[in-house]
Amino acid sequence: MIAELISVGTELLLGNTVNTNAAFLAEKCALLGLSIYYQTTVGDNEERLAETIQTAFKRSDVVILSGGLGPTKDDLTKEVTAKVMGMPLKEDKHTRERIEAYFKNSRSKTVTENNWKQALVPEGSKVVDNKNGTAPGLIMEKNGKVAILLPGPPNELIPMFNNDIFPYLNSIQPETIYSAMVKICGLGESLVETQIADLIEKQTNPTIAPYAKVGEVHLRVTAKAKDEKEAKKMVKPVVKELKERFGKNVYAAEENVTLEDTVIGLLKEKELTLTTVESCTGGLLAARLTKVPGVSEVFKQGLITYSNKAKRKLLDVKKSTLKEYGAISDKTAKEMAKNGAFITGADICVSITGIAGPDEVEEKPVGLVYIGCCYKNEVTVKEYHFNGERNKIREWAAVNALILLRECILEK
Repeated sequence: MIAELISVGTELLLGNTVNTNAAFLAEKCALLGLSIYYQTTVGDNEERLAETIQTAFKRSDVVILSGGLGPTKDDLTKEVTAKVMGMPLKEDKHTRERIEAYFKNSRSKTVTENNWKQALVPEGSKVVDNKNGTAPGLIMEKNGKVAILLPGPPNELIPMFNNDIFPYLNSIQPETIYSAMVKICGLGESLVETQIADLIEKQTNPTIAPYAKVGEVHLRVTAKAKDEKEAKKMVKPVVKELKERFGKNVYAAEENVTLEDTVIGLLKEKELTLTTVESCTGGLLAARLTKVPGVSEVFKQGLITYSNKAKRKLLDVKKSTLKEYGAISDKTAKEMAKNGAFITGADICVSITGIAGPDEVEEKPVGLVYIGCCYKNEVTVKEYHFNGERNKIREWAAVNALILLRECILEK
């Protein structure tokens, strides 16, 4: 089946709002095995929106529209789609009651008259309750075509799609789709793709799709079959082959497992404690680690030693080291890691010191970063040269600190 995405809202065209909904919906449609050839963004204009919907129906089976379902006059998506499909609007009692209950339970007890506009639904459509707002979602079917209308706010659209629309689309698909994700760290996208070039060249079903992330490459393996059991059976040997090819660089084969999840899991498994000491990343590494539930079992402390004075006072980095080699050096990274472990009593300490930019420091280039890992008094330090703007360099540094930490645990 062919699906098409239409994002509605002048604010999207002007760049006032970043269109994260389109990326989310495109990824979910790919998971469902829907082919997407077109994505369109259109402003709050009745004529142009009608033309966009008509064009979409000529070339696609399913048209998913997001945004423009609110109570104001410029919210036109429902009205225009209903007109194009010839489905007159009528009030839905159930939706009206939900709107009344929503306002009753909110801080604003008064329902303004324009909110009742959201209780009007196209005759014959399926109403999808909005558990996080007032505008319901809609599924409209006519003449072999399907229009799916979703609210614009991501906190409303995402749960509605996951809970209601995803199962619906899966039910109208002629085949069952099953995907598995193989997550790789420590290798670049080009190297990963080169090592699986033979698999990609001869792929038919299942297929392998690579996705580049900061410091990671994710490989999605997707199969189509008559049922989920058969699809899983088809995916299994491909996942096994990828694990064999990339070995320890594979940190997970599950969709929702992150690199930090894996690292914290290893620390718990080995009964190890961790401290982080950061300079240029300013706590990004600690922030990623502390997102993981249960991290308090293994994470002792996170220190941000941005200045030389802080490195000396909190980590006992030698004044002579800072003077002779500089704060951005392998020697400083080594002392930061070793002393951080000793001072906090941790089994492992990871240190980060570098230049995020925009200016050079100590006559050293922007993007130069040293990451150290002290594991039971044995220190490993690696030198990195990252490209990009300040925040990107900091992100790369934090990710590579996680990768080095994972490597040290596995190797030792």
